[in-house]
Amino acid sequence: MTRRDELLTVPQVLAELGGVSRRTFYRWRELGRAPVCVQLPNLELRVWRSDLTAWLDSRREAA
Repeated sequence: MTRRDELLTVPQVLAELGGVSRRTFYRWRELGRAPVCVQLPNLELRVWRSDLTAWLDSRREAA
């Protein structure tokens, strides 16, 4: 069974990242270092779970 992708809210993304602060997340966005976001017409941000996973994978370091 394939799991459907889902849009995550910023608080959900912060929780997935282990409690990163909202301020840090928006700073990463300013620096172009945050995961790809979707801006809704009401200006709220969402992140596809698949984009968050890909972003995390791209930051993996070799031990």
